[in-house]
Amino acid sequence: MHRSAPRLSRILACAAVPVMLVVAGCSSDSGDAKASDSSTSPSAQKSEPEVEPAKFTELPDACTSIAKKTIEDLVPKTKTKGGTPGKSSDTTSRGGCSWNGLDDNGVKGSQYRWLDVGFTRFDSDQSLGSGAKRATDEYTKQVSKAQATEGAEKPAAEPVAALGEQATAVTYGLTKSKEDFEYATIVARTGNVVVSVTYNGAGFAGAKTPSAADILKDAQKAAKEAVAAVGADAGSDTSSASPSASASASASAKS
Repeated sequence: MHRSAPRLSRILACAAVPVMLVVAGCSSDSGDAKASDSSTSPSAQKSEPEVEPAKFTELPDACTSIAKKTIEDLVPKTKTKGGTPGKSSDTTSRGGCSWNGLDDNGVKGSQYRWLDVGFTRFDSDQSLGSGAKRATDEYTKQVSKAQATEGAEKPAAEPVAALGEQATAVTYGLTKSKEDFEYATIVARTGNVVVSVTYNGAGFAGAKTPSAADILKDAQKAAKEAVAAVGADAGSDTSSASPSASASASASAKS
């Protein structure tokens, strides 16, 4: 009986060791949890950077975006010289205009031409992205849409240099009402605005079909004027100017 008492004490002491280790383990986990909580606190989270403001806040008048002389050259015998404006519920975001004409040369045949210009503008939005990014997405969509024109014959696309920030020309042939048409669509982006110009022509009553090269050349001429009109006539976003800068400009003007 006296010999078993020390042995029992040793057994109880050994049994207590795992319990102490478990308690120590729980204490360690608790510290890690607190550290994790502090790392995800609101003060540790970074706010999203604001998107850059839209460059252009309005659009030019589509029907005056291309010079009258250019319209006369590209669309002879135009039915409506001032153009036919497109319908839009928001003229600050969308606008368009078109012209068409038939130059009738009697037994020598006739030449038909059609020109259309369209503008699409995007505002900057914190959840959707900057106006420039949204316009870039629209630019890509419009190029793809032109290439996928139903019935297009030998569609081809190539970049256009020195036209906005990016531009693509899409050319193809198309047969309509037993007549052969040549088409050229120029899609360009400048800032947060997408400009689209489509030009086509056909020879009627035995007249020769215009060449694809001539149609493309004329379409590019109209597109350059339309893109330039965005910068010349449309307002730029000046909200980024600081009050102090405005005050300094005002003071300089008075002096």
